[in-house]
Formats: sequence, structure tokens, C-alpha cells
Amino acid sequence: MMRHKEESLDDEDTYGTVQRPRQAVKIWNLFQDVPPSEESGSSADHHAFDVAIQVTKVLAYFLTFLVVLGGSVVCKGTLLFMTSQLRADTVVTYCNATLGRNKQFVAEISEEERYSWMWALLFSFLAPELCTLFRSARMCFFKSFEKPKWKEFSIVFLMETLHTVGIGLLVFVILPYLDVIKGAMLTNCVCFVPALLAIFSRGNEEFSELKSKKIGVGKMKLSVDLLAAICQGSGLLIWPLLNGIGNLELWFIPVAVFCISCGWWENYVTLPRNIDSKSLQALRKFMKRLMDNRYRYYTYIFVSLWKMIIFFGMTVLTVYAKDSYQPLAVSKMFTNFKSFFSLRHINVTEIRPVLSGTGLPDLNDVTPASGITEMEAWHMAPIWVFVIHFFSAYLCYIFGKFACKIRIQTVSFAFPINLAVPVTVSLLALVCGLRTADPCVFSGVIPDYLFFNSPDIYNLGAFLTSQHVWAWLLWLGSQMWITIHLWTPQSDPLSSTEKLFVTPLYSSFLIDQSLGMNRRRNDKDFVVRLEDVRDINDEFDEIEEDVALDEKHPAKGNTEFMSNTLLSEHVQPMDSITRVYACATMWHETREEMICMIKSLLRMDVDHAIRKYLQKHLELIDPNYYEFETHILFDDAFERKDGEYIINQYVKDFMKTMNETVQSFHGIRLQPPTAFPTPYGGRLVWTLPGKTKILVHLKDKDKIRHRKRWSQVMYMYYLLGHRIMELPIHIDRKAVIAQNTYILAMDGDVDFQPQAVHLLIDLMKKNDTLGSSCGRIHPIGQGAMAWYQLFEYAVGHWLQKATEHMIGCVLCSPGAFSLFRARALMDDGVMKRYTFTANEPRHYVQYDQGEDRWLCTLLLQQGYRVEYSAASDAYTHCPESFDEFYNQRRRWVPSTMANIFDLLGSAKKTSQINDNISLPYIFYHVIMMAGSILGPGTIFLMLVGAFVSAFKIGNMVSFEYNIIPVFIFILTCSFCSSKIQLFMAMIISTVYGLVMMAVVVGIALQIKEDGPLAPASMFFFVFAGELIIAGLLHPREINCLPAMLIYYITVPSMYMLLILYSLFNMNNISWGTREAPVTPGAGKTKKEIEEEKKKAEEEAKLKKKKTPFFGFLQGNNKSPEEEGSIEFSLAGLFKCMLCTHPKSVDDKLQLARIAESINSIGRRIEMIERRIDPTAPSRRRGSMSINGHTVSLQEEPEEEDSYSDSIEDMGVSDSKIARDDLINPFWILALEVKGPTDFLADNEVVFWKDLIEEYLFPIDENPEEKKKLEKGLREMRNKYVFAFIMLNSLFVLAIFLLQLNQDQMHISWPLGAKSYISFNSTSNEIVIVKSYLSLEPIGILFVLFFAVILVIQFIGMIMHRLSTLSHLLASTTLRIGSKSSEIDLNNGIVNESVIEDLKKIARLPDVNNLDMGKPQVSGPRKTTIAHLLQRADKELTVGTIAESLNNVFESVTDTKDKCMREVCEDVVGVQLDNVIVRVLLNSDDAILMAEKESDLRDALNHLSVVTDRMDLRINDSI
Repeated sequence: MMRHKEESLDDEDTYGTVQRPRQAVKIWNLFQDVPPSEESGSSADHHAFDVAIQVTKVLAYFLTFLVVLGGSVVCKGTLLFMTSQLRADTVVTYCNATLGRNKQFVAEISEEERYSWMWALLFSFLAPELCTLFRSARMCFFKSFEKPKWKEFSIVFLMETLHTVGIGLLVFVILPYLDVIKGAMLTNCVCFVPALLAIFSRGNEEFSELKSKKIGVGKMKLSVDLLAAICQGSGLLIWPLLNGIGNLELWFIPVAVFCISCGWWENYVTLPRNIDSKSLQALRKFMKRLMDNRYRYYTYIFVSLWKMIIFFGMTVLTVYAKDSYQPLAVSKMFTNFKSFFSLRHINVTEIRPVLSGTGLPDLNDVTPASGITEMEAWHMAPIWVFVIHFFSAYLCYIFGKFACKIRIQTVSFAFPINLAVPVTVSLLALVCGLRTADPCVFSGVIPDYLFFNSPDIYNLGAFLTSQHVWAWLLWLGSQMWITIHLWTPQSDPLSSTEKLFVTPLYSSFLIDQSLGMNRRRNDKDFVVRLEDVRDINDEFDEIEEDVALDEKHPAKGNTEFMSNTLLSEHVQPMDSITRVYACATMWHETREEMICMIKSLLRMDVDHAIRKYLQKHLELIDPNYYEFETHILFDDAFERKDGEYIINQYVKDFMKTMNETVQSFHGIRLQPPTAFPTPYGGRLVWTLPGKTKILVHLKDKDKIRHRKRWSQVMYMYYLLGHRIMELPIHIDRKAVIAQNTYILAMDGDVDFQPQAVHLLIDLMKKNDTLGSSCGRIHPIGQGAMAWYQLFEYAVGHWLQKATEHMIGCVLCSPGAFSLFRARALMDDGVMKRYTFTANEPRHYVQYDQGEDRWLCTLLLQQGYRVEYSAASDAYTHCPESFDEFYNQRRRWVPSTMANIFDLLGSAKKTSQINDNISLPYIFYHVIMMAGSILGPGTIFLMLVGAFVSAFKIGNMVSFEYNIIPVFIFILTCSFCSSKIQLFMAMIISTVYGLVMMAVVVGIALQIKEDGPLAPASMFFFVFAGELIIAGLLHPREINCLPAMLIYYITVPSMYMLLILYSLFNMNNISWGTREAPVTPGAGKTKKEIEEEKKKAEEEAKLKKKKTPFFGFLQGNNKSPEEEGSIEFSLAGLFKCMLCTHPKSVDDKLQLARIAESINSIGRRIEMIERRIDPTAPSRRRGSMSINGHTVSLQEEPEEEDSYSDSIEDMGVSDSKIARDDLINPFWILALEVKGPTDFLADNEVVFWKDLIEEYLFPIDENPEEKKKLEKGLREMRNKYVFAFIMLNSLFVLAIFLLQLNQDQMHISWPLGAKSYISFNSTSNEIVIVKSYLSLEPIGILFVLFFAVILVIQFIGMIMHRLSTLSHLLASTTLRIGSKSSEIDLNNGIVNESVIEDLKKIARLPDVNNLDMGKPQVSGPRKTTIAHLLQRADKELTVGTIAESLNNVFESVTDTKDKCMREVCEDVVGVQLDNVIVRVLLNSDDAILMAEKESDLRDALNHLSVVTDRMDLRINDSI
């Protein structure tokens, strides 16, 4: 019986005590403003889309199963059909429908017919080998390769040669002399060599693991291996011995089968990890080199060519041997090639009826009854059969690979592959029986003179004995055992083809065996064990245990990470656990933006907690398990007040928002954060209910460099340099940890779901060379500018990013939501280069204005790939005002161009290092860059042409109308401030928005005038159609299409004015967005404050020195605290005071002063008490007025957070205390929400000091250097602006002049010509004149370039859509009824749907019976007061998700006992609707379906074992 304690040990570790603080709810403060549940962003309801994906996956199961099974059956059937036509002197019963129903006819297979089918077989073999050659050449040409050693090449060369020879013998020698039933059966015994290798490849580690689970399992598997090898070996001899007399061809079966099986040797060679033998170590090294695709593809360029030559030679040799070794026969094969596939006739002979015999008699056995009739042959039949064979094999391969990628391998790949031969045998038996009974049954479908080599007997009993079906069943069973790995795939979703299959492509003649034995047996590098699940912070507690071991085994050899590092003896399984560090940079985010990010982190916390709970408490393995930790870096987090530094208002808002969001999300109170003084400012650490941590790093710009790039450098060096590289463990372990550690870069306003992170991790696991992956960013906002960005982001992701992903790699992984691999960032030239301090004007634009793009450029230049996942959705707030949007793009446009030019400048070097950067990819970006540079000129010409069509004016007038606003804007940008530029841009954009509506009319008129086949018309239709189709192919984003109208009318503004504004303001290196008014003195550094103070003192001294001579005559110099006994003055010119003394103080006023002093002392004592016990109730002092002075008289209870006056008073008094920023900084004392204080470890303090000294020390601005920088930026701006304007001016001038002189220099467009008909009365002739559209050469060339880009992007988008669909299907778990949410406790694997179900019940309000944050249910109004009073009795406590799950499972245990009693009473009648009950009972086919008493007893015993194991695990954790 499972019972849980009230509090768990997890909670004690988190909060230090089981007695949790509680917050009382005031009666007068019970009213709530419950925020409505927003159906937007990542929380929007996508139920319809989720259901559609579920249905699509079900269809994918069935469709893939049918295609793989059907493709393999058709492929094998067409092979047997082709080989059936090769036997000489063979006749086929001919259909007598047209020749005479009462007669019987046979057709003779002519020599030309046999040659045509031999060519068809040759083509069928060459087609996949040509694909292999093409794929290998493409990989070597566009990616890097290495030449293999001669020994390695020789072994592969030898094995593939034997495989090809075996295929040739099977096709040309053996199958033509076997009936098709035996031929199909024979394909099940081509696994002899893999069967032998499987015996010796079963490693010691696997045996020891099996023996630890069950005694004798290892021996049993070895026995089955031996039995499978014997069964496969029997296929070499059965038919030669039984039917080989008189059939010498059958004695080639042993040779052919053995040679064919040599082609799959590599997949069955597995060596144990710990090898002492040098020869075995050399073999292991050899096998590792074979697995490297750089060697494999280079090798298969030559191997595929050699295999084609070998098979061609086998074809020629067969022709030569079958025609009595006549060289003339070989020459006829080539000289008469054309006639083999042209119109010809076949001979049909009437024969006397045959009472018995085969359906395919020999020519010598038939008795002619009359003459020979010539019938027209289907001369294209061999070509059609070859086409069917090729496409069926290709589809089988493609869909089989698809099934492996989306993790439906068991049902849709393994099952149909093993079912292919039985289905083929069954269908062949049926077809042959029907054809024998009626020769006309397939007339019109199959040529009447062609058919299979039918077997002799169709009686079932005789068939089972004469065809040796018992032997075939043994062969089939042994093949299923040899390919048993197909049923237990362990590969990651979307794994690459190289990870899934051993050799490129497939062998079409044996498609099912080829796919089954080429599918890798070891497709998983590691498996996370239950004991390896731990927190990230717990690793440091166990490092010391590994140090002693590592000292005994020092690092050896190359330190570069390789995929085989996992094979090192030093690597632990826990090193391969996925670690995700979410790192967000914040500055001036609003409360709504903070809530979005905090909710996203809470979702990740719940997801992680449930996965960890299932593994630690239920002993289930989650392949998607990960460790998670959040780091938030606050820039400029401090402000100066009364001479001391305190956190600014944005940090205060974050702390308040943090607690409010957790309370709204979970219904609990979050424990106050732990404060850490640090060398860079400070740190606040929260522990969320799911036990993940949020570390908020507060940056003081007096101590550390601020701005986003330096925040990224800060967390990179902390997490990767300090947390990984400084670990005292072996270097191999560090390499594996770095490979499986990821940094999730985020903005401070991002909104996402955990599924989005899992999808990015899937991409990382798929490709080891992937340095970064980014998701689909959706802008959030209101207004016209937000609508424009909605469609702009959509088009950029639909077309641009998708195309970059498919033809090369993505150039920019935005910092709003991207995942970076730690190993890639740690590589040379990336993280170190990223710390480079800008010292040239160009550096400020490229490095500091576009830090995300620059980081990706560094990754690309080091050979890493960047990918885009359209299924990983993230939402971020976008600029809503015109000015903010222009300022944001003012940063983005120049930095984007600078980074692309940097990449293009190093294209040759980068393409040599990076396999994903090819010359076509570079050429694509050259065209895109040219289009971006000439974009303003293109838009200008488009407006000129539209004005001509819409307003019926001349070209010159239209040119003048359009050049005026552009010229005015250029002058404004040259001489006016940024505010005036933005104002002018807004006015011109508004005018152009109105004009663009007229442009629509102009375009319509132009299309009507020129016709739909004109270049401009076609370009318009193609562009608009592509956008609409792209929107329809993104059903979840189809709401972006209406925003296309805003996008259209702002084209002149965004593609002309914005580019000009960005370039003219290139010298402005400020951030431009999220700017906030600075409090006087708050944003200044300590140095600036000291300089101002010194300056003020100097000014005061100077003012004192300048006191006028008669200054003593001025009054008001008397101290207010002094008075004189004798005073006199002269007309106010001066005043004389004699015998001065302090003023007398009124008694009541003195009492007020004493009360104020006591009150101040009380507040300070109260502050000290609060520091000692934060939960103790405070007291508020009452007061009364005495002659206008307030005197404290009594005390009354005070709320917890009303201490601003005390803090200010304490600040004044404590300023005299000597402070150390690493021991007692003032900002910790001034926190409004009090929590514990802790200190960093000594080594971490040293790390931060060294890091700041090396890279992050604040930069003091030198006035001279600042002026020099400003001058350099202006000069750079002027240079690039001049070049940009000149290029566009030349382009516009050239195109415009050509348009004016089209009648002299033009190109006639061949499509859409207009015909003019006239009648010449003089000659009585009708004259037809065709008029072609005249185009300027440069313009049409430019249009063609853009058309090519559109076609490339459309194809790239389609391909990426298919890839995204595969990704979604791979990450989707079917939820059919309640059974979809059950956990298979026997296999111990977590179903993803279980995670989603537990999230619904793991919310802490359900556990604590809280209704906090829940809206009232509609009902009578009188229940409002009762509802409020009931809420007063509730207590807002602190809880954890683990405690929530414990309580849920405790209640479920009671339900389980009740269900078990009901089962014993009535087995069939029990209804278990609760998902979690079904999870615990595992009762889908055990208890509910039990019919016998013994079955019920076994099921209950199994259930008892399962629940006892769960009780033990949970009790241990408690």
C-alpha cells in the first residue's frame, strides 16, 4: 500500500525547514482582480490543430505501412516477372479470346523479347546505383571529405564486389530456372553472413546486463543466434540437393546467397568497449573510420561505379554463355538495342489441348495444331515494368526512412518489411492459380504472351510439401530474428539518414532485405539510466569521487570532441544528460512583458518536475529528460539614492511580478529570493515549485560592462568556462557534457511552451555539427505597425529562413528564442572572438548593433550549422510606434548588411570549413544582397511606372513627382535631427500609403494593357500566388494573410525610406528601443557623480570668492538657530546683534523632537528584528498632533511591506558604517521583500574578478577618443551613403533611360503577342500584324533574377514544410481514448501524453484546495460575501510540484484498492476512467480482459509487484 508523508525531503532541501511561513489574508483586503485567461500567444487554444496532427499521424501510420509493404511487394513481384522472361525456349498459354474460344494457343518468347528484359533488369540495377553515385558526389562536392586508407577501401571494395556478383547470379542464373514461389522464398535466406557475425558480435556488456535481469537470457539469445545461422545455412543446400539433378543452375545458389549476404556485414560487426587485444583495437578503429561519412561517400563514388561495371559485365557474360558462347550474340545485344524497344511481333501457335502439365510448358513439349499467327507485341512493356520497379523501390525506401524518422518504425517499417515475402508468396500463388485456370483473366493488364514462371501444383497440401514451405518458414523466422533490432528502435526523432542506415540508398532487387539489414542496430549512443538523474547543482557534490579515478587515468591523445568520445572508459552515462540553461537579458521591460517570460519559465519548471518525478519515483526512463536552470541578466540594475546604491524600479517590478505570477499560476506564495553579493553587483536566486532555479544577475555598470553583448559574454563564460571547464574531471567527460549542454537565449519578454524547447533539442540531437537552432518568432502588439510586422515576420520565416535552412543554413539565429550548443560556442574563434572590444567604426555596427547575427556568423565561419524549426513557436513583443520601429531597424539593417558582407568576403575559406556553405548558396546570397542594395531604386521605378498607368501621365512627369519626396527626405536625413527625420518619414509614408491604393489600379490597368503573359503581370501573379499558397500551407498562421494589405501599402516606406534612414543614421550606435527617462543621478556612474560633486564644490568656492565688497551689508546671513538679546538695524541695510544665544525651545516642541527621536530608534530596532525573523508581525506606531507636530503615542499592527521610511532612515545612519560590497552591500538591506542572504564560493568570486578584469571591466569614455569615434562613424556613414545613393541612382537612370528609348533598344517578349487585323482594299488582302511587348534589357534581366529567387524560395518552403510536418509527427503521441495515456511499466518508457495529463493535475491549487486566482462561477449574487469570507479562511502556503504529485498518487492508491476489490467481484464490469488510475494499474489487457481465474491471479500478482516497487521508491524519496 502506497502512503505519502505530508512533507517530502525535497521541500526540506529547498526551504530549509518543514514548517513553512504563511501569509495571512486581511479581511478588508479580500477583494481580487482576477485576470482573464488570455487566449493568445503560446497559450492560445490550438485544439483543432492538435487534433489535425493526431489524425495526420494516424494516416501516416496507415499510409506508410501500405506504401512500404506495397512497394516491397511490387518491387519483388516485378523482379520475378522480369526474370521469368529470361529463360530460352519458353512458351506461355495465350489468351484465346480473340483467336477462338474453343481453341488453345501458346506464345513463344522471342530472342528480342529476352534481350529487352535483360536491358530492363540492367536498368533496374543501375538506377539506384546512379542515385548513390550522385548523392556521394554531391556530398563530396558541397561538403568536406577525406580519402580512406587503402586497407579500408579494399575491404569495402571486396565486400561490395561479392554482393554485386551474388545479385547477378541470382537474377540471371538462378531465378529464371525457379518458379516464382520458390524465388520469392529464396530471398528470405540471404542473411547467412549477418547471422554468423551476429553470434560473435554480441558483446560482453550486453550479456552481463541481460544476466543481471534474468538468469540464462544471454545463453538463450546465443542459442537462437546459432539456430538462425543454421536455418540460413540450410537455404544454401536444400534446393540444390533436392532439385539440382538436371538443373545445374541451382548449384549456384550457395555461391549467390553467400555473396549477397556479404553486402550487409558492416552492420553486424560490434565490438565490446573494453578491448585489450591490439588487433581488435585496430579493427575497432577501422570500424569507426567506416562510420565517418566523409570516408564513406568518397569511397562509394568509386564503389557505385565499380558495381555498375560488374553488373554490366555479368549481363554480357550471361548473354554470351546462354547463346553457346557466341560473340555474335553479344554484338546483337548492342547493335539491335533500338529494335528491342520498338514495334515488333510475337508468334502465337495453336496447340492441341493439354490435359495436364504446367502453365508454362517448354517449347518441345507442345504439339502444334495449325500454323503460326503473328501478334503485335507490347514493345514498351519492359520500360513500364522497369519504371514501376524503380518507383516502387524508391517509394519504399523514402517512406521507410520517413517511418524511422518520425518514430513509427515498429508498425510502419519493421512489420511490413517482415511481411513482404509472405504477402508476395500469397499473391503469387493466387495470381498463378487464376492465370492457370483462365489465361484471359489478366488480359489487357498484362501482355497475353508474358507471365510468371508458375509452379506446377496448386493443391494446398501438395504445395506445402513439394515447395518445401516448412523450410521457408524457418528462413523467414531466422530473418526476423536477425533483423529483430527493427522492432526496438532507439534513435532520436528526425535522425539523419547516415544515423539510420549504414550504406547510402538501397538495393532494389532485394528491397526488403536491404532496408532491414541496412538499418543500424546500434542507433543510440547512450541510454540515460535512472541513477543518473540528478540536479545540475548536485554534480559538484560528486565531482570529488571522480577526481581520484581520473588521476589514475590521465587524458590521452587528441582533445577534440568526436562522436566516439562516448566510448571512452572515463565517460559516465550521466554526462550525456541534456542540460538546458535558459539565459535572458533584461533592461527596461514592462510588467506585461515580464509576466510572459515568467509564465514560460513556470511551464518549463512544471514540465521538468514531472519528468524528474516519473524517473526518480516510478523508475521510468524518459528519453526526453533534461536538466533546466534559468539565468536572467539585468543590465544597469542599480541606481544611486542618498549616496547609496539600491536596485532600480525595473528590478523591483520584476520581484513583485515574480511573486504575483507564481501566485496566479500555481495559487501559492513563492519563497523570497536568496540574495548574494557579487563582484559584478548582486544576485537573486528563486527556487520554483518544480525545484528549478532562477538566478537573476544584477549588473552594476560601475563594476561590469553593460549592454546585451556583454551580458551574453558574461553568462557564456560563467556557464561554459566556470561551470564546465573548471570541473575537476577527465577531459572526455567535459567533452560529452559540452556536447549535450545547450544555452537557450531569450529576450526578457518571450512567451513559449516547453514543447517549443523540445523541438529545438530534437534538431540538436539529430545533427552533432548543429551549432544553433532557432524557432518561429511571432510578434505581439497592437496597431498598424504590429500588423505590418506580423506579415513581415511571416514572410521572412516562410520563405527566407526556410530556404536558407534547406539549401544551406540559416544566417541568423535571433536572440529572442534560440538554442546554442555549448561545444560550438566554446570552439576557437567563437566565444573568445565574441569578447572583442570594438575599436573601429565598422566594429560598432557589426558587433554591438547586431550581436545575434555576428555570433551566428562566427559559428558559420567555424564550420557549424544553424537551422530553423517552424514548429517551435515563440512570441515576443514588437515595437508598436513608428519611431520605435524605425529606430529598431536602424540598428538591424546596417548590422545585417555588415555581417553578410563579412560572410561573403570570407566565402572561399568558410565553404572549405563549413560543409553547409556551398558556392550555389553563396551565389543565392549575392543575388539577395544585390536586391537589398538596389531595392530602393526598384521600388522607385515601380512607383514611376504605376503613376504612369494610374494617372495617365508621362514618364518624365511621373519621375519628377516621385523624385521630389525622395530628395526632400534625403536632405532631411543629411541636415536635420533624428526626430525631424522620423517626422518627415511618417508624413511621406502616409502619403505613399494613399498613393499605393492608386498603384493597385495602375497595376490592374497595366495587366489589362500588356496582358497576363507580360513579365510584370506574371511576376505579380507569381509573387501574390506564392504568398497566398505559403499562408495556406501554414494553417496556424493563416491569420497573417489579412495583414498583407498593411504590408503592401507600406512597401515604399519600408523598402525605400527605412533603408535611407538606417544608412544616414549609421553613425548613431545607441540602442534606440526600450529607452526610458533617467532619474537625475540614478543612471550615472560613481565616477560621474564624483566629478559633478567636485565641480559643484569648485563652483561654490568660486562663488564665495566673488562676493561683492558690500556683501556684508546684505542680510539673511543670520543663523536660524540664533537670536540676540540686543538687536538694532538701519533701514534694513544692516542688522546688529549683541550677546547672541540659542533660541529657546517651546516645551511642546521639545516633546515632539524627543518623540521623533524615540520613533526613529524604534524603527531601527524593528528593522533589526525583521532581519532576524522575517515572518514576525511588525507594529505600526500611532500618532497624534500637538500644535502641528506629530508625536508617537501607541503601537498598532502593521503590514509586512510598509517599511520605506525605515529603510530611508536606516540608509542615512548606516552610511557611516564601513561597507564591503562582497559582505554587507546596502542594496540587500534595502530590499522590500526580505529573504536569506548567502555568499558565493571563493573560487567563483575569483572567477568573476578575473573575468571582469580580463573582458568585462567598465570602459571609461575618453572625450578625445569619443570625438574620434564620432568622427570615424560619420566618415563611414558618408562613405557608405554615397556609394549606396550612387548605385541606386545609376540603376534608376539606366532603367529609366531605356524605358524612354524602348523603340530603339528593346527585347521583344515572345508571349502574349497582340494581333491587329486590317484589310487592304487595293490588293484585296487581309493583313495580320503581331505586336510584341518591348522590354528594356536590364529591367527584364532584373525581373528574371527576382523570378528565379521566388522559385527557389517556393521550392525551399515546400521542402521545409515537409520537414516540419515530419518533425511535428515525430513529436506527437497518439491519444486514442484513455489507453494513450498509460505507461508501459514493463518497458519502463515514459509516454509523452502522460506528461501532458500529469500537467493538468500537478497544479498546486488543486492539492491545497485553493480557489485563489479563480473566477467565480456564475450564480446568485448573495454568494459573493460568503465566497469572500470563505477565502479569508484559506492560507497561502508554499508548496512543490513533487508534493502535489505525491498527494495525487496517494488518493489514487485508495481508488486502486477499491478497484481491485471490484475486480475480484466482477472482472469484466470494472470501469476505470481516471487516467492516473490506469497508469498505476496498467490494466488495459491484464485485469480488465482476464477471463480465467489463473489469468486474474497473474495480473494481480504483477500489479502487486508494480505497486510495491512504486511504494519503495516514493518512501525512499520521502
